[in-house]
Amino acid sequence: MRIGLLGTGPWARMAHAPALSGHDELDFVGVWGRRPDAAKELAGLHGTRAYDDVDALLADVDAVAVALPPTVQAELAVRAAGAGCHLLLDKPLAATVEQGRAVVDAVQEAGVASVVFFTTRYWTETEAWITEQAGRGGWFTGRAQWLGSVFTGDSPFADSPWRREKGALWDVGPHALSILLPVLGDVRRVTAAAHGPADTVHLVLDHAGGASSTLTLSLMAPPAAAGVEVELRGEAGVTLLPDSQEGLLPAVTRAADALLASARTGRPHPCDATFGLRVTEILAAAEDVLNGG
Repeated sequence: MRIGLLGTGPWARMAHAPALSGHDELDFVGVWGRRPDAAKELAGLHGTRAYDDVDALLADVDAVAVALPPTVQAELAVRAAGAGCHLLLDKPLAATVEQGRAVVDAVQEAGVASVVFFTTRYWTETEAWITEQAGRGGWFTGRAQWLGSVFTGDSPFADSPWRREKGALWDVGPHALSILLPVLGDVRRVTAAAHGPADTVHLVLDHAGGASSTLTLSLMAPPAAAGVEVELRGEAGVTLLPDSQEGLLPAVTRAADALLASARTGRPHPCDATFGLRVTEILAAAEDVLNGG
């Protein structure tokens, strides 16, 4: 599969470009970015071509991986799907429900495959745990704490304008939801939402499976307090999301594998654009409650 990369920022450099260039079943055709100099530099590092015109890149590939802010991603995903390109997208799918629906409509109309990259869903051990817990059922409650120190520690994403604007709800909230939804069921209602210190958000969710969950999300936790923990309690007892030491590249590689499989078989992946839209809808509902809606 011929694939191009849209984006040249830290995520593109750390994760996408090395994974795409090292994948045995992908031909890494080229890079496009909003900063041409950065596109040339990144392309040079991986022995591929920098494109000045995004439509020229779309015409030369079968698929694109996107490492751009959600609003830009949604706009270009619609454009890429219209050009017949399969989509390896990042979370969140879009910054609004309307943008997310436009992506899903474009994917369905073009008949292309889509995969949204929720990191935990592509680590072997954590995905196996999610599958096991979803099969057990009987869960009473879930708890997710996703505390980052993006703006309080030494993070390559500290200069990210969209993270500053949208905060932890939209940056790490999708990760928590990507774990809780397949286990506890869809969210019927955002029962409560409240602001905490800095950009911290607390949510209470009512799930279709009968369980409730609580989420604490932050990008501004003290570095010593940062970390991820997901706990489930139910008829099977208590279980915690296992740690994974696999790193980013294996996860992105498996996401690319998932896109290849979906494109070949026509079967949608569990984390496709439709799932990404549902996560976007829940985030928007939580934001509405936070704003007094």
